[in-house]
Amino acid sequence: MSEDLERAQHTMEGGGHAHLHSDTSARRVAVLVAVIAAALALAQIGAKSAQNEYLTHHVAVSDDWAFYQAKNVRAVLREAEAELLESLPTASQPTVQAKITAAREYEARMRDDPKAGDGMAQLAAKAKQQEADRDHAFQRYHAFELVTGAFEIAIVLASVSVVTRVWTLAVAAGALGLVAGLCGIAVAVELI
Repeated sequence: MSEDLERAQHTMEGGGHAHLHSDTSARRVAVLVAVIAAALALAQIGAKSAQNEYLTHHVAVSDDWAFYQAKNVRAVLREAEAELLESLPTASQPTVQAKITAAREYEARMRDDPKAGDGMAQLAAKAKQQEADRDHAFQRYHAFELVTGAFEIAIVLASVSVVTRVWTLAVAAGALGLVAGLCGIAVAVELI
């Protein structure tokens, strides 16, 4: 009978060690989840920042092209005014010539005004730069979204590893979290 008691006690001690090992592993996975969750929060901040930057540049592009179109309408009207005045029989009179010259100068200033920096040529260049900045912010936003998704998957894998006690899932979660973290850093410092 004492032999059976010893076996039972040994089994219980072994079970206790298994539980202790499981508990330690679960704690490690909990720390892993916490670290990945913190990194996820940072990636979401980066994504939101890139999204705001994208929207800011998108509005600026729209404003610049609208201003460009307004300048174009004014230039075309002044060009038409000059052509109309030139077609009049009184076109050679000094007062009409002065109006023609003023209309042509105004049209030229609408099309290109490097002094004020708001001619059509300058507005087009500014809008194109804003478009490039907008597109770059959009790419950063999507990169941060991919990083965020990878962190979320890593958290799910780590959580499943605790429930199923398949610790290779925790290792996979850690590896995915590490890769996502490196990618997030690369996006943040604009290497990607």
